[in-house]
Amino acid sequence: MIDISKLYCGVAGPSDHLRYGNRIKSQQRRPVVVWNITRSCNLNCVHCYADAKEKADKEIISTETAKSIIDDLADFRVPVILFSGGEPLLRKDIIELITYSVKKGIRAVLSTNGTLIDQDTAKKLRDSGLSYAGISLDGLEEINDRFRGINGAFKKALSGIQHCKKAGIKVGIRFTISRFNAKEVPKMFDLAKNEGVDRICFYHLVYSGRGSSLIKEDLSHTETRDVLDLIIDKTKELYQLGINTQVLTVDNHADGPYIYMRMLKEKNPRAEEALRLLRLNGGNSSGEGIGCIGWSGEVYADQFWRHYSFGNVLKRPFSEIWTDLSDPLMAKLRQKKKYLKDRCSKCKWLDICAGNFRVRAEAVTGDIWAPDPACYLTDEEIGLC
Repeated sequence: MIDISKLYCGVAGPSDHLRYGNRIKSQQRRPVVVWNITRSCNLNCVHCYADAKEKADKEIISTETAKSIIDDLADFRVPVILFSGGEPLLRKDIIELITYSVKKGIRAVLSTNGTLIDQDTAKKLRDSGLSYAGISLDGLEEINDRFRGINGAFKKALSGIQHCKKAGIKVGIRFTISRFNAKEVPKMFDLAKNEGVDRICFYHLVYSGRGSSLIKEDLSHTETRDVLDLIIDKTKELYQLGINTQVLTVDNHADGPYIYMRMLKEKNPRAEEALRLLRLNGGNSSGEGIGCIGWSGEVYADQFWRHYSFGNVLKRPFSEIWTDLSDPLMAKLRQKKKYLKDRCSKCKWLDICAGNFRVRAEAVTGDIWAPDPACYLTDEEIGLC
């Protein structure tokens, strides 16, 4: 995640200690775990990386087994579990699992489409100790409902946001950018301002699951730069208005150098501090600072890289799987700068990008270590000419 509010405007964020903490001893770093707790979903989103199903099979991981997995994650000192899906609120035990995680000392957050959050559910989520609910919206009503495949999804999600706010839960909007909805970006800032939303996360498209079919609908490099400039400008407007909505971009670490170079051009006095923070953040951390547990217990390098499993938590604890470097991909991901090819390997921003998304490179080229095709920085900007 690239925290534009922090880098560009100097606004402190609740996850600063995770994003910019001391990482000298990288072998001791513990991952944020995305847990796709179910494959079931009540929507049919065109870009779903999990390829969720309306009627998925019976849950493979029981409540008691899930708690034993949480015990291991707590002992392993995992800082955050992001409960996702599918739609996590379709699991009848989700409140119980969130509550249990928090009692074990793990920060619990929720990634949801928001359509199932009524007043009672919001109160239960608050009482569970949930830290944050990220609700997916990909535009206003017409565009969002087209993305979601269900009419009425926008109104229900907006109601979910309002119920969370009323219950006192920190709530954010999750927006995946494509050519379908890039023009909706300013409207999402207006919505966040009107609803008092705490955070907006703008996700770059990752070619995984049903999102693989949208490669041709991804923004061009020029379009990506234009959208990022717009997001920065709108973030600055919020800051100048005294509105504390946190704005982040996600899943394209080229955003970090791009923001820094823009700050240099503008002679922004925070430019060098932004560069320092970007270096501390270290860029993409798939297989190190972030990991994923799937609905069947498989362990992945991140939530998008679902075709390569390091093991299954139903057979072996996550802590053992994550620290076992006998798996060749796991070992290489811990030292991936050695294996990157072509312009990625020579890029002067490698220490603050770390090669971006390997799964996106693999989806387009078939080579895990090829340059990420979503990197929009020019050869001149990365120091090749």
